[in-house]
Amino acid sequence: MEIAENAALVVVDVQKGFDELDFWGPRNNPGADDNIAALIGTWQSTGRPVVFVRHDSPKPQSPLRPGYEGNEFKEYVQERRGKGAGGELFVTKTVNSAFLGAPDLGAWLKEQGIGQIVLAGIQTNMCVETTARMGGNLGYDVLVAYDATYTFDLAGPFGWRRSAEEIAQASAVSLHGGGFARVVTTEEVVGAAG
Repeated sequence: MEIAENAALVVVDVQKGFDELDFWGPRNNPGADDNIAALIGTWQSTGRPVVFVRHDSPKPQSPLRPGYEGNEFKEYVQERRGKGAGGELFVTKTVNSAFLGAPDLGAWLKEQGIGQIVLAGIQTNMCVETTARMGGNLGYDVLVAYDATYTFDLAGPFGWRRSAEEIAQASAVSLHGGGFARVVTTEEVVGAAG
């Protein structure tokens, strides 16, 4: 695996509101936060750019709504902001894709001459997956650090219910098998970027 010298790490929605498990339900991948922190550290120490994305939910009951503490980045993310030498972008959004936020992520990547992005964050099958799909459609070389993401159990149609792990695996298979992104591990990415 090759990680470009200017590959951007896109850290998606690592916000305090996702710790409210009474709202979200059971999650998978308890080591995801450590892996996200490791990726940010690697990117900052190697002078690569980091994009921090925040979801500003328009839903009044959401733990991610603006003005509520849950909208804030988790502490380990907040304390790392502004620490890297490789440039940084802060994007806010109200929908799933970071490419539909403000400022315009795609325009920024083009200005910087960036063709490769590595995704980490929350939720695997929602905002991470949607951003990965759009990135792939837009022609970026997209990598998803699977173990630096997590999601929650979910109910669907016909009484179907899937565990967070089942949903995360289905998302990974769809992204990787469908050619939208390469789904990899944090260890692989850190090893290639270091």
